[in-house]
Amino acid sequence: MAVRIRLTRVGATKQPSYRLVVADSRNARDGRSIETIGHYNPRTDPIEVSIDADKAKKWLAQGAQPSDTVARLFRNAGILPAAK
Repeated sequence: MAVRIRLTRVGATKQPSYRLVVADSRNARDGRSIETIGHYNPRTDPIEVSIDADKAKKWLAQGAQPSDTVARLFRNAGILPAAK
């Protein structure tokens, strides 16, 4: 099973906010997830990001691959090392 850490869209039409979830890569974007590890709201100023770092590190250690956007959020939060 290929596990990914990715964003799931929640919120009203034209007002997106996102949950950071751990899910099987074969499931739909807003489909079934294994665990929710945080949330991300790009519409606030400043942008609101809340990540459970312990859960994120646990899933990364078990082989879960973050999506590009989630990897950027993890680098900004200090969970992943900065890109070269």
